[in-house]
Amino acid sequence: MDILRVESSLVCTRRIDGLQKTSLRVLANARGKRMVAVDPVGARPGNWVFVVEGSAARYAAGDFSVLTDLTIGGIIDYWDTEQADTSGAPKQKVG
Repeated sequence: MDILRVESSLVCTRRIDGLQKTSLRVLANARGKRMVAVDPVGARPGNWVFVVEGSAARYAAGDFSVLTDLTIGGIIDYWDTEQADTSGAPKQKVG
């Protein structure tokens, strides 16, 4: 799992059937690398989230038939980055 920040929603009018009608979000890590994740929890731009990767992401999406390898597992309300400085997140208290 990683901690990432939601940059924006991603709207795709045409997509493969395996993505069904899932919500998509553009996420960025602390270095600015962007990724696209399935969002079953309703994260908004600016939210810090933790993500589930690999085959477990399909289960986290709530439906194993959704073809994804990155799913938002939850919105982070608070964590103290001074205690765990390995996340690459800003040195501040979030939430």
